[in-house]
Amino acid sequence: MKFKSLLVCLFTFSISVSAHAEKVAVLGVQEALLGSTAAETFRETLRKELASDEKQVLELEKQAKAIQEKLKKNKGLASEEEMQQMKLQFQKVFTQYQQAGQALQQKRMEKEQAFVTDMRPVLDKVIRGLIEEEKYDIVVAKEASVFARKGLDITPKVIELLNSSK
Repeated sequence: MKFKSLLVCLFTFSISVSAHAEKVAVLGVQEALLGSTAAETFRETLRKELASDEKQVLELEKQAKAIQEKLKKNKGLASEEEMQQMKLQFQKVFTQYQQAGQALQQKRMEKEQAFVTDMRPVLDKVIRGLIEEEKYDIVVAKEASVFARKGLDITPKVIELLNSSK
């Protein structure tokens, strides 16, 4: 019942929108931001900045796996004390691995958030300028639309304008 009501509302809305809006477009905001040359440059810079941290995480993972293999191989052969020592060593390395991985992830998220925060005013300016220039009545989020003809998607134009705005 609720689904039918929702369909009726959507249908009514689409009729009223098409009756009043003359120029409609769809825009993938995130797609435009991530498709820009600024985003490509950011990703490359981030990769370089975090390379040593990633290397450290991979090294800790490698150490943890080696100790785990050693534990499996020596299960029946080593003394109880040696096994306990290896388990403690494994736990220590595994904890370091988890902490380093979480720190890396946190650092990456903070840098990505800073990039988005820095780019948002530029993106907003580009979008507003395009809306005014092209006199769009409605710009719908691409993710919210079920279907849109190719000609209605202004995402490539926004990427082009973003690239030329820097």
